[in-house]
Amino acid sequence: MNDLPLADLDAFTAIARERNFRAAARKRGVSASSLSEALRRLEQRLGVRLLNRTTRSVTLTEAGERLIERLSPALGEVASALEQVNSFRDSAAGTLRLNVATVVARAVLPDIAADFLKAYPGINLEVSGDDSFIDVLAAGFDAGVRYDERLEKDMIAVPIGPRTQRFVVAASPAYLVANGEPRHPRDILDHSCIRHRFASGAMPSWEFERGAEVVRISPPARVIANTLELEIRAAVAGLGIIATFEEFLAPSIAKGQLVPLLEDWMSPFPGPYLYYASRKHMPAPLRAFVDFLKSRPRS
Repeated sequence: MNDLPLADLDAFTAIARERNFRAAARKRGVSASSLSEALRRLEQRLGVRLLNRTTRSVTLTEAGERLIERLSPALGEVASALEQVNSFRDSAAGTLRLNVATVVARAVLPDIAADFLKAYPGINLEVSGDDSFIDVLAAGFDAGVRYDERLEKDMIAVPIGPRTQRFVVAASPAYLVANGEPRHPRDILDHSCIRHRFASGAMPSWEFERGAEVVRISPPARVIANTLELEIRAAVAGLGIIATFEEFLAPSIAKGQLVPLLEDWMSPFPGPYLYYASRKHMPAPLRAFVDFLKSRPRS
């Protein structure tokens, strides 16, 4: 009996409430014959008559009365559960879970997230900063934010944040007075440097580009850290040359605490993208976020 079709139980409930096949059919938007067939299947499976029907009336049998008493609250719970699921599809409510590169979490996402959450008060946001490239769906996220060279080809990508960014190499005035200023990227190999190490253990090389010439170096490290604040403080303190996103160094450069170097070698690169697996059956919070990003002016 555990495999009774829910649709047949619902049909029985509709007929029992209306006491009329045609009235129940109109409310359900189906034919009276389909309700009659559903009732026949249900009674056959249960082996008991649930309704007495004549050409003039439809009445509940004792078994039918017992069943409707127990069934109505249960079907009400089912309807409520389905309504909650529909709310995820039809309304911008629920939780949006994003896995983003740490630079995006620090420099790109805060203003966007604040504006988005103000526009959609029914949405909650969970953000995980992560510099590895993961299967966002398998890890329980709705979408990820990465840079172009890290995007899988089968993903849908939507621009988020600035459309171009660049790295900046800089040092404090005191360091440059004591050690001189590099004139070419390879000169940096003779300097003390402040390097960033990702949580994965990777310590990326520094890349420079001018015209057709590309130079990649792995300079000697006086300081190695995975904490940006420590790295910038070390550079301001005169401990070496630092290379990171321009957004992170701009405040210190504006105050004169750091001096940008080799600026003609600092080529821009494309900004980050929100990426996700499919446009089909998108969760409402993700669909709202994608629409919100598309409506924002591009910088």
